[in-house]
Amino acid sequence: MSAHSSSETSRPESDKSRVLEFACIRCGASYPADVSIDSKGCARCQETAPANLRPVYSDPNPHPLESATTSRSLWRFAPMLPCTEAEAVSLGEGMTPLLAAPRIGAFLGVPNLAVKDEGRNPTWSHKDRFSTIAVSVARARGAKTVATASSGNAGASLAAYAARAGLKCVVTTFAGSAGAMLAQIRKYGATVLPLVNKMDRWSLLEQAAARYDWFIASPYHGPVVGSHPLGIQGYKTIAYEIVEQQDGMAPDWCVLPVCYGDALFGVWTGFCELYAQGAISRLPRLVAAEVHGSLTDALASGADALSERKMLFDSLAVSIGTPRSTFQALKALRESGGHAVPVNNHGLIAMQERLARDEGIFAELASVTPLIAISTLKDRGVIAATDRVVAVVTASGLKDLDRSAGSNQHDRIFQTTDEAWRWLDENGPEFSS
Repeated sequence: MSAHSSSETSRPESDKSRVLEFACIRCGASYPADVSIDSKGCARCQETAPANLRPVYSDPNPHPLESATTSRSLWRFAPMLPCTEAEAVSLGEGMTPLLAAPRIGAFLGVPNLAVKDEGRNPTWSHKDRFSTIAVSVARARGAKTVATASSGNAGASLAAYAARAGLKCVVTTFAGSAGAMLAQIRKYGATVLPLVNKMDRWSLLEQAAARYDWFIASPYHGPVVGSHPLGIQGYKTIAYEIVEQQDGMAPDWCVLPVCYGDALFGVWTGFCELYAQGAISRLPRLVAAEVHGSLTDALASGADALSERKMLFDSLAVSIGTPRSTFQALKALRESGGHAVPVNNHGLIAMQERLARDEGIFAELASVTPLIAISTLKDRGVIAATDRVVAVVTASGLKDLDRSAGSNQHDRIFQTTDEAWRWLDENGPEFSS
C-alpha cells in the first residue's frame, strides 16, 4: 500500500484507539491502523481479484441499537463508527423515513413494499452518510483539502461537509454530468474540474494525494475496489434505521441501486452486525439494481474478479452507469443469497413518475432502478407477493431534472379563469367527485 497522506501517521488518540487495524474483505489479510488508504485495496488480492479493506475495531462491537444515543443524526450510532461523536462534522444526516408504499407496491405485485427515502438527507442523497464520516476523519487527521471523483451526488455531499468543516474541497468530474448537481457542488464553494477523459480524473487525484496530502474519499485506481473504507461505515446506519423502523425486524429483501457497491456493502455490514448481536433473527437478501451487468455475470460465473462489460447504451441512470462493479458488492450479494438485475432505460422515467404520482416520492432516475429490479424478480418468481421488501431510494429527483424532465407539454398559460375552467372540463380530472 503506497502512502497518500503524511497526516495518516499523526492521528488523534481517539481515532487510533477505535480502529485497531484494517483487514481485506476477501482474504482477511491484516494491515496496521496507520496504513495509507490509496484506493488499491488489498495488496495480496490486487493481481487476482481486487478487494477493499474494512476497519477492525479495538473493542468488541456493542449492540448497535441498544448503544444508540439521543443525537438527532446518524451519529447516535457513534459507538459503531470510526469517529467519536465529539469529532463529528454533521449536518443532521440520517434518520430518513421508511415509508409504506402500498400503491406502487400493488403495481409491482409486492404489497408489503416500503421505501427508505435517502433523498431526505441534507444534500438530498445517501452520500451524506459517507461524507459525514469521511470529512470527520479527514479533519481529525489534520487534512486541509478533501477531494473526490464524482458524477454528482458524492461531489455535492463532500463539498457540503467540507464547507461545514472549514476544509477545501476539489471535485473532478466529466462532461455530461447532471447540471443541477454541478451547480450544487459549486454553491458549496468547491472547486470543480471537468475533464474530457474520465480516467484523467483519477490520475489527477493520484498526483494530488502524493504532492499535496489531500484526503481522497473516492476511488482513483482501477479496477475499482470501492471508496474509502472508513466512509463506507456510514452506510451501516441505513440497516440500523430500517430495523428500528420495522420494530426490530429485518425485511425479506433490501434492494439498492449499485455502482461500486459502497452502500450495498455498508448496508450488508450493518445487517450482519445486528444479526451477530441478536438484534434480528435472520438476515435479509440483497438485490443490486445495476446497469451493464458485471455483477450478474460474476454471480453466474462464480468468479471473484469482475469483468468489464461493454457499455451498449448511454444510461439515464448516470450515477450507477459503470461497466464494472466491485468485489465488495459481489461479496454482499453472495453472502446474502441475493441477486443482481441489469436495468436499462426502458420504463425508467415512467417508473419515476409513477412513484412520484402514487406515493409522493420524487426520486433520481438511478434511484428508481430498484423498483424495476423488484418487478423483474417478482415476474421471475424470485420475490413472492407476500415478501416484505425495502427499496432504498438513494437521491432526490431534483438532482437530475435536466435528464428526466424533458419538455413540459402542460405549461400552458391561461388568460382568464374561464379559460382555465374550460381546459379543466375538457382535459382535467373530475374534481367535484
